[in-house]
Amino acid sequence: MASDRELSGTRFLTVAEVATMMRVSKMTVYRLVHSGEMPAVRVGRSFRVPEAAVEQYLQHSFVESA
Repeated sequence: MASDRELSGTRFLTVAEVATMMRVSKMTVYRLVHSGEMPAVRVGRSFRVPEAAVEQYLQHSFVESA
């Protein structure tokens, strides 16, 4: 579990912000969250995604083109 000190500097993004950043639909972001591929925190009825999680997901998703 992350400590309070680690979380204090964490920037959380909305699903819409993540979708804009990744240039995908909000539904795609929801699928990634629900499948566990992208960690998120539930706040009421909505989700917030740590900005670092988006960056990490994108880094691990790069593919080499032939």
